[in-house]
Amino acid sequence: MADEDRTRADSRAGDDPPDGPARHRPRASITGHTRSALRRLTRTRKRRRWAVEALAALVCLVALVSYLGTRSGPESGDDQEGRPGGVPAGAARPTGFPGAEGRTNEAGPATPNLRPRQRPPSPDPTPSVSTPTPPPPPPAAPVLSVSRAEVPAEVDLTAVGTRDWMHWGLHGDNSTVRKRAGSGEIIDAGGTGTRVGWDGNQEVVSWRDGTSERSVSGSPNGVYTCGAGSGFSLAVAGSGEPRVVQLYAGTWMARGRLDARLSTGGPVSSVRLEDPYTSQSAQFTIRFRLPKGARLVLTWTVEKVFTEHCGNVGLQAVAVR
Repeated sequence: MADEDRTRADSRAGDDPPDGPARHRPRASITGHTRSALRRLTRTRKRRRWAVEALAALVCLVALVSYLGTRSGPESGDDQEGRPGGVPAGAARPTGFPGAEGRTNEAGPATPNLRPRQRPPSPDPTPSVSTPTPPPPPPAAPVLSVSRAEVPAEVDLTAVGTRDWMHWGLHGDNSTVRKRAGSGEIIDAGGTGTRVGWDGNQEVVSWRDGTSERSVSGSPNGVYTCGAGSGFSLAVAGSGEPRVVQLYAGTWMARGRLDARLSTGGPVSSVRLEDPYTSQSAQFTIRFRLPKGARLVLTWTVEKVFTEHCGNVGLQAVAVR
């Protein structure tokens, strides 16, 4: 046993190199093996990176070729029907944007290969013309006419005097009744001679809208004045509109004359009524038109008497519509 152990020790001692212990040899062998593996791993990684880069370059090249093919393909063909690029003559080339066909560049020249928008020519500006204001129409010419007719047996002042009416003699010499809420166009301007109340007229009057007497039915009352030259003076105010005046009057054994004139001037219209033997009544109709501020002037006077006993003219009522 001792000889065998010694032999093994001698053999291990003979294997050691002269310049170092035997323990460094296994380390050198392991290190050389590791470096070789690292080199192989590095080469493998390089090959993989090259392969990826080559594949990426190939993909880029294919994409570039496809792009160039789509750009140059439609325009590289021969002329078809006289137009380059293979587009038939008269066909509009699409731009790829909806609604862009036939549109022009508003900020600059027209887009190539597109037809300019067809616009109608702009109309010439209409010159501003100021319309002069027409002058106001001239005032209507004055109108005046007088006529005579028989008096109805009963006169309804409310019906015929829609604007105004006036009655005399209901309660004596100076008694008057006017239309309630009337226009006030009738003016009693007086006259000459003494007024006397009278209740024997053949025709009667009625009303339903009076003041100070609200309602009266069938009144024969009126007033009169005696002697040549005596009479009544009345006026009716103008309004610019046509008006109709009804004057209810009479005479007793005398000739009466009604004169109608306009305060603005012009001829006088006269109408006469007479009876030498008894009384006579009449309805005088006066039609007129005057501007505001002007008046129709009426005078009803005794022109001639046929008796020594107070030939006269009488007055019952006046109505305006």
